[in-house]
Amino acid sequence: MKTVTGIKDIIKPENLVYKKSDILTGKQFSYCPGCGHGTAHRILAEVIQEEGLQESTVGVCPVGCSVLMYDFLNVDMQEAAHGRAPAVATAIKRLLPDRFVFTYQGDGDLAAIGTAETIHACNRGENFLILFINNGIYGMTGGQMAPTTIPGMISSTSPYGRDVKTMGNPLKITELVAMLPGTCFVTRQSVHTPAAVRKTKKAIKKAVEYQRKNMGTCFIEIVSSCPSGWKMTPVQANKWMEENMFRFFPPGDLKVPEEEIVKD
Repeated sequence: MKTVTGIKDIIKPENLVYKKSDILTGKQFSYCPGCGHGTAHRILAEVIQEEGLQESTVGVCPVGCSVLMYDFLNVDMQEAAHGRAPAVATAIKRLLPDRFVFTYQGDGDLAAIGTAETIHACNRGENFLILFINNGIYGMTGGQMAPTTIPGMISSTSPYGRDVKTMGNPLKITELVAMLPGTCFVTRQSVHTPAAVRKTKKAIKKAVEYQRKNMGTCFIEIVSSCPSGWKMTPVQANKWMEENMFRFFPPGDLKVPEEEIVKD
C-alpha cells in the first residue's frame, strides 16, 4: 500500500526553506518585472525582523519609485521632499537617538537635487544608514538621464547616448562620500543574483551594527536594473548591467571601519 503524501506533510517547520518577513505588509509589489526595488525591500525587511528592530525603526523616503516603500514595509516611515531625506533623517536620529534610522533613495533624488543634503550629512557623520538605489536613470518620471547615467547610455533625454563632451561625466557619488571623514561604512552592491543578495543583506546587517555603535554614516549603493526604463527584458537588463554598469560602478566595499581592517 502506497502512502499518499499531502501538501501538509511536505510543508513542515523542518522542511521550510523560506518564509516571507512579517515586516512586509503583504501588499503586492507594484514595481515593474525585473526591478531591484522589490528585492531590496525584502532583504531590508528581513534584517529589521532578524535584528528585532520593527518597533524602533524609522525609514525616510522622498520622491521617485522609492516613495512606494511606505506601502510595503510595516515600520514607521516619514516622507521627505525630493532630495531632502538625509536632512529629515538627521533630525529624526538626533531627536530619537535610540531608533534605527535609514533613508531609501534613488539616483535622481540622492545624486541630483539631494546632492548637498547627501554630502553634508555624510561629512557630519550623522549616525544613520543611506540606502541608494542606482539604476542610471529617472525611473518613475519617464527614464530621463540622471547624474549616474553612464557614457553612451540611452535615456529619454539622451536618445543617442550620454555624450560626456556636452552632458558631462556621470557622478560617482559613492566614491565621493567614501572620502568624507564622517562616513563609517561605504559599499556598492547589487541584488540581481542570489549571491549578490546575500552580500547586500550582509552589508545591511553591518550597517545596523555600526549604527548601534554610533560610528557615523553608513552608505550602501545598490546598482539595479530598470528594464522598463532601459527598454529591455529583465534578463537582458541584468546582462547589460553586468557588462556596462558594473564597469563604471564596480561592486565591493569602498570604506570599512578600522576595526574591520584589523580583524581581517
